[in-house]
Amino acid sequence: MKELLNVLYVLTSDSYLGKDGQCVSVRIEGQSPRRLPLMGLEGIVCLGRVNVSPYLMAACAEHGVALSWMSENGRFLASVHGETKGNVLLRRQQFRWADDPERSAAMARFVLKGKLGNARSVLRRGARDNRDPARATPLTQAADTMTAALTRLDRERDLDGLRGVEGDAGATYWAAFPFLIGNADFTFRGRNRRPPLDPVNCLLSFVYTLLAHDVRSALEGVGLDPYVGFLHRDRPGRASLAFDLMEELRHVLADRLVLSLVNRRQVALDGFKTLDSGAVVMEDATRHTVIEAWQTRKRETIRHPFLGEDAEIGLLPHLQALLMARHVRGDLDGYPALLWP
Repeated sequence: MKELLNVLYVLTSDSYLGKDGQCVSVRIEGQSPRRLPLMGLEGIVCLGRVNVSPYLMAACAEHGVALSWMSENGRFLASVHGETKGNVLLRRQQFRWADDPERSAAMARFVLKGKLGNARSVLRRGARDNRDPARATPLTQAADTMTAALTRLDRERDLDGLRGVEGDAGATYWAAFPFLIGNADFTFRGRNRRPPLDPVNCLLSFVYTLLAHDVRSALEGVGLDPYVGFLHRDRPGRASLAFDLMEELRHVLADRLVLSLVNRRQVALDGFKTLDSGAVVMEDATRHTVIEAWQTRKRETIRHPFLGEDAEIGLLPHLQALLMARHVRGDLDGYPALLWP
């Protein structure tokens, strides 16, 4: 169990979480129960077989504490939501925009400009840091392709065209991704998930799920419905708007963290295991390392390119959700997707 940045991570299988007064009681076999004030928490993330009492679920919903369950390898399973709060007029406007193909395409274009711009930033940084021309050149070429894709976005008027540009750019990015890996123990032969088939994909999927938890909570906090998106269309059980907002954040927050863990040898191959199904999952120690690195990363500070103010990285989902809400509400002419400085 770890409490980091006001988020409680429960990593031990068969743990039991209950409500004890105004506190969360965590019971792990062979250990004394621990109590943490509920009011001080922003979220609780349960990985693996973690049991939660219905009374604690109700308390989390009442106090706005995001409660989520994930599998051992980080696949989102379920979450508990309380009463929907926020401005109903904002949500109604969001629903109208989601039903309008032109408005949806405009929002998707904002999001994809952030995604492709940040993918280009990751590739360019990798090229600068790599002294081997055989590795730096493909990264530079992929970054140039991202520049061309950004220009193509302005010419596409509908969602299908925008998704086509995104698909082409994504194929280029993942083809160049192996050249960003500087640890010979780890190989990457393409993006795969559900299940991930190698340690790098396992890490990516896990950190994406952590990011999704933060983004979903941020959207709910500003009054937007995380399940009604613009780029990602409605599907039962899918937080489509959370996936939209994740697009501009995943490369610079999640991908760069995974590359850092691998290239700095903070994780090792023996920290993963392959199941009979072929799925690759993390050992408990590796999972602890990743979560600690994720929370440390969130404490770092950057200059927000649109607001012009310093902000902790952990606040970026909340700031971007707020800017998106202001655009939908009509306070901003456009949505300023985060472009990494």
